[in-house]
Amino acid sequence: MASRFYIETLGCPKNEVDSEKLIGTLLAQGLVATDDESQADVVVVNTCAFIEDARKESIDTILALSERRKQGARLVVTGCMAERYGDELRANLPEADQIAGFGVAIETGVVSATTVTLGKKPSLAVTAQAVPSFDLLNLPRPASRTPWAYVKIAEGCDRSCGFCAIPSFRGPQRSRDVDSILREVDELQAKEIVLVAQDLASYGKDRPDELGAGSIVNLVRQVSAKVPRTRLLYLYPSDLSDELIDAILDSGVPYFDLSLQHVAKAHLRRMRRWGDGERFLQRIADIRGRAAQATFRSNFIVGYPGETEDDHDQLLSFVREASLDWCGFFEYSPEEGTYALGLPDQVPAGLVHDRIAELRELQDAITAAKRDELIDHTLEVLVDEPGVGRSHHEAPQIDGIIRVPSNLPTGSFATLKIVDAHGPDLVAQGADVGG
Repeated sequence: MASRFYIETLGCPKNEVDSEKLIGTLLAQGLVATDDESQADVVVVNTCAFIEDARKESIDTILALSERRKQGARLVVTGCMAERYGDELRANLPEADQIAGFGVAIETGVVSATTVTLGKKPSLAVTAQAVPSFDLLNLPRPASRTPWAYVKIAEGCDRSCGFCAIPSFRGPQRSRDVDSILREVDELQAKEIVLVAQDLASYGKDRPDELGAGSIVNLVRQVSAKVPRTRLLYLYPSDLSDELIDAILDSGVPYFDLSLQHVAKAHLRRMRRWGDGERFLQRIADIRGRAAQATFRSNFIVGYPGETEDDHDQLLSFVREASLDWCGFFEYSPEEGTYALGLPDQVPAGLVHDRIAELRELQDAITAAKRDELIDHTLEVLVDEPGVGRSHHEAPQIDGIIRVPSNLPTGSFATLKIVDAHGPDLVAQGADVGG
């Protein structure tokens, strides 16, 4: 009987893409996937290390899966935590049979179809062909199990944001070839493609001679020609050009996920970030002027060193005025290898919690009001699973959902009328179903 594998994925959508590349490689080599970790011969944990809470979740998951695996099963730890803290984990996590970041593991492979003895050192071969050193970007991947799919178009980041350690273990930006991205889009057979990267709008800037100017715009247009929906996540505001806005609007998914992080100008400079609240508001207003149905999401860090009460008040004012559809607020996490780690003027934890609570209460009311505004409107909905769908307003796994009639086929498009809203979720009735 073929060996079985189980993969547990933690963290962001980019990690999900990496896991699917691992799955595609293992399936191609003859292993069989299982949803029951206790039946797997190989248990893989794809970890996250972005902040302390994510690292704790990763360790807890590793220990829990170690307890539940069957006798003789091999436990493999990979992903961001393995890349960033590999030596420390090897010294303190005897439960793991192999700890290897993607860069190491992929140079020698993932797992052989004929053996699951993954040794303490990377010792696996994926294929005989040369594999790029940047993670799993060009490895095989199975067709999507859902009507939507994430596609990672680049790895690494060239920015030096004060709070972020990603460049220290993911390296500088490395953009994929357009042909490989389009081939993956075809293979996924999804109705909605969600493009992701650490710095999405900078796609191609590391390869200007090969990929040309305006690479992200050209890529968005080419992907949009292949699938009904193309969605972009994680756009750095300074790179949101008029041309990119036009390409997003032309894609039929006017959804803008802007990586703002804060709005107080002096504080943003402490964060080693571009922009300010006035510029952000002007850009948002400009987009709404072009497309009234445009949807906006952003994330903000609260309690970064030096954040004053005035900085916080500016952020509150911005949240009220911008009236974004979706917002996330996250407590600053001190990270090794970052500029901010040694900064003075740390914000007391209690004050950070109070500020986040104030912001979340404000945004929850805004989000609820934005959802109420959609009642009696007709939207085109993609059915993700029986009874659950999304319009262009909702990114998968991140935002709210739309409750749809349970008889609508998964993967179909339906024109529905919104009849109610329950917090972030909508309820729809009546259908004109398409393919």
